[in-house]
Amino acid sequence: MDLISIRQDFPALGEGKIFFDNACSTLRPQSVIEAVNDYYKLYPTCGGRSNYAWAQEVTERCERARQAVAGFLGAKRADEVIFLRNATEGINLVAKSLALQEGDAVVISDKEHNSNLLPWLWLQKRQGIKLKIISSNSEGVLNLDELEAALKQHSPRLVSLVWTSNIDGVTNPATEIIKLCRQAGALVLLDAAQTALHQKIEVKKIGADFLVLSGHKLLGPSGIGVLWGRYGLLEELSPFLLGGSTVEDSSYQDFQLLPPPHKFEAGLQDYAGIIGLGEAVKYLAKIGFKNIKDQEEKINQHISQELADLPKLHLIGPSNWRQRGSIFNFYLEGLSHHEIAILLEKESGIMVRSGQHCVHSWYKSRGIPGSVRASFAFYNTLEEAEIFVSALKRIYSLIA
Repeated sequence: MDLISIRQDFPALGEGKIFFDNACSTLRPQSVIEAVNDYYKLYPTCGGRSNYAWAQEVTERCERARQAVAGFLGAKRADEVIFLRNATEGINLVAKSLALQEGDAVVISDKEHNSNLLPWLWLQKRQGIKLKIISSNSEGVLNLDELEAALKQHSPRLVSLVWTSNIDGVTNPATEIIKLCRQAGALVLLDAAQTALHQKIEVKKIGADFLVLSGHKLLGPSGIGVLWGRYGLLEELSPFLLGGSTVEDSSYQDFQLLPPPHKFEAGLQDYAGIIGLGEAVKYLAKIGFKNIKDQEEKINQHISQELADLPKLHLIGPSNWRQRGSIFNFYLEGLSHHEIAILLEKESGIMVRSGQHCVHSWYKSRGIPGSVRASFAFYNTLEEAEIFVSALKRIYSLIA
């Protein structure tokens, strides 16, 4: 992998700035930026509605993007791909559309982002569903024995789980989890927001029912995401938003919904975002997931070996850097997480995330006020990792 050439594809990368907040949002390559700009410059109109040249261009480019995303996910067919704002909206769509009844059970893990906790808490309060939370083991992986017991005891309609955690980078064994759920008759939704940048996804191969992701976490524009679902399930689901582009016909008395995915894509869409996302997955395919994994692990290995044994540094997640993928999350005794993040940028130009990372429930249950999360992408370098290590050691000297 030619890292020098790759970094030239990302205009935001520059001297004196190190971006280590890729778990929140990645940077965008020039090809994605140009694809978005081209929409606004060359054919800035509505898709799926008109026959003039601009409109046809938008429609065709959006459908090519849908096909590209389907290929990226290993989907059986392109019309299993629904475009929406982000993974959050995808989870909410499933939550609202499954028609869960009082007493129905939903299972999640103890490491869910608020996006995969709050919709189910809301339904528990408003509709009386039963929400069951499965703990993770000492290595941060979902406790499969506990999951199996919950499946037998509660017969859940749905198991909705984070695939790769934004807390510690640990990836749950999706294939094994889905097999257990399938045997129990439960549907499975995977939150792949933190997975899609780092490993090849094959939805058909692993046997998932639903999967969500966000474009901004895999080189795509902000405000565009995907819900993938097995086509037979999508046919059964009712949309929770209705409007233009969702119907084949309507009258004052009735209407006929279009088939998936269009019945879920109400109103004018983020055409520039869709086109940009299609370009992003093409760019990732060109880089290759083996190259991505190798570079991210090289960075995490160096940082972990240099910092993990500092006496007052508490690493969140397993000590084995291979299990944490692209995340190094920690807190220091004697200095707040926000203070550390501010110092890292002020003194060394390093941008990291500080706080509870939208997983307040996990932090609160463990009495941890917050942490500093450094998260890497394939365009980051070992030299940047060395600067991070040196900067954090200087900060550490303030409290040692």
